Amino acid sequence: MKKKALSLMMAAAMAATLLAGCSSSSNETTAAPAETTTAAATEAKEETKEETKAEEAPETEAEKEEAPAAANDMLSGETGDIAKPGDGAGQKVVLITIDSMDQHWVNMDKGCQQAAEELGCEYKWIAPDVKDDAKQIECVNNAVADGATAILVSANGPDAITAALQEADEAGVKIVQVDSFANYPCVQRLGTDNRSAGKTAGEQVLAALKEKGIEEGKIGIVSVNAATTSTVDRDEGFRSAFEGTAFEILETQYADGDAAKSKDAAANFISQGCVALFGANEGSCVGVGNAVAEEGNSIIAAGMDKSDAVIQLIKDDALICTMAQNPDVMGYEGMYAAITAINGGSVAPEYIDTGVSILTKDVVQ
Repeated sequence: MKKKALSLMMAAAMAATLLAGCSSSSNETTAAPAETTTAAATEAKEETKEETKAEEAPETEAEKEEAPAAANDMLSGETGDIAKPGDGAGQKVVLITIDSMDQHWVNMDKGCQQAAEELGCEYKWIAPDVKDDAKQIECVNNAVADGATAILVSANGPDAITAALQEADEAGVKIVQVDSFANYPCVQRLGTDNRSAGKTAGEQVLAALKEKGIEEGKIGIVSVNAATTSTVDRDEGFRSAFEGTAFEILETQYADGDAAKSKDAAANFISQGCVALFGANEGSCVGVGNAVAEEGNSIIAAGMDKSDAVIQLIKDDALICTMAQNPDVMGYEGMYAAITAINGGSVAPEYIDTGVSILTKDVVQ
């Protein structure tokens, strides 16, 4: 199934209340009938390109409630074996994310839940309440102790979690990495080409500046931390869009992905006379947008990730756009990769780019 067709069939954000610390949300599921998933796949293959483009816009509340089940014939370019409905019976898969704050992770959990229902496996989502290496390591250890046969993990940093992953691996747990990667071998990596996404955001900002007749000035970036691979790559990609121009990209300010802290960092950039800003993840993006809104939308700003708050900031002209990832696809396909590996199947390729969409005001209206 093509990336866009698959992502269209995934559910969007769902509300979640998570416990502090290494909190969890669990679901024990059964397999969906093969007839249902086959019908969904056939319908997806019949979509035209025009229909796909039209449906890439954010879903309405009604669409969120009526998201159809998605069959799995894997993403475009998949060359390995494919798990089938019911193949996950008796298995336990745990999703471990960087934190539990962002709607991004809620959407990833939604994708995992749908795949778990089809595969018939037990599934649980656990995450630190804040971005913290020690708490994420604890989550990995807890998943192994709880009998997980596979984990999907989004690493807070490239190295801090590797020893815990090695222990999980040695215990026979299959490892799939999603969104943000650690330096450790795994069954498969699924995520966004973050350098490319960051560069695209930079190009959008550059074009908007030129449209306003601004050819030089300071630009600020608000990000999570200096360790998380995904946001570091977005930062580098964004900067690359301004190479050879007269714009000055200031030193990145880190705010832990917290919207309030990010707003303060963005306000600081604005006080320095910045003409444009970039928020490198959901919380950073919301903080940047809120700071720009308070300044009367006089600053060009773009962000990364999609949430209700981000969409509203675009509608209110505080942000010109955001780069919307497909975390639901990461979770959904990651579950299939995990069950395929548990059952001895071949999972390929080693990395899958799950893509991004540029959401502007014209798209989200």
